[in-house]
Amino acid sequence: MLCAVRSVLDLLLPPRCPGCGREGAPICPVCRQPLERRLDEPPGAPLGLPVELPEGLAQLEWCAAFSGPVRAALLALKYDGDRRLAEPLGRAAAARWRRAGLGGEVLVPVPVHAARRRERGYDQAELLAAAAGRELGLPVVPALRRAEATAAQYRLGRAGRAANVGHAFACPPEHRAAIRGRHVVLIDDIVTTGATLSACAATLLASGARLVSGLAVARER
Repeated sequence: MLCAVRSVLDLLLPPRCPGCGREGAPICPVCRQPLERRLDEPPGAPLGLPVELPEGLAQLEWCAAFSGPVRAALLALKYDGDRRLAEPLGRAAAARWRRAGLGGEVLVPVPVHAARRRERGYDQAELLAAAAGRELGLPVVPALRRAEATAAQYRLGRAGRAANVGHAFACPPEHRAAIRGRHVVLIDDIVTTGATLSACAATLLASGARLVSGLAVARER
């Protein structure tokens, strides 16, 4: 049923690449190239970027820098309601993890606050995690919720981001069994300082996860 609805939607409103405006695909082949550039790079941060892992993470991977067509695609997914972008972006993240990741047993999206979800009508990290989970054959568990609303991270300086999310997350009791003793891979759209991922990792480890890694579509330099 969902596929049929998407097919009708594509006929009525053909997807348009947010990077170049070309009609026909959520992201055109040319603008998709930055998402594939790091596929064969070794794990970890390339030269010129900080190598320290955010606290609590065993590994952090991402597909591309938060710039150019990747930035345009993520902003269109996050703020313009173009949910069709979640599929190619989630698949790209899964491809990077398959090449460079430590493995993993369950995917957990980094959630937005419930009020923000109601405002947008969806959570972009959940859509990305669903697409990545289908590609990797891993279950997606909503094992985190926002315990409190926070300011948007992009509005803060680096020093303020850790304080902004320090106690923002909780693990609902009904989902703890699904992560207990397992290697959890956090899924998010963009990572900057890693403060959000660290806060999520602390909550998951305290709730019984064996190991926590992070995977994002883009990294802000």
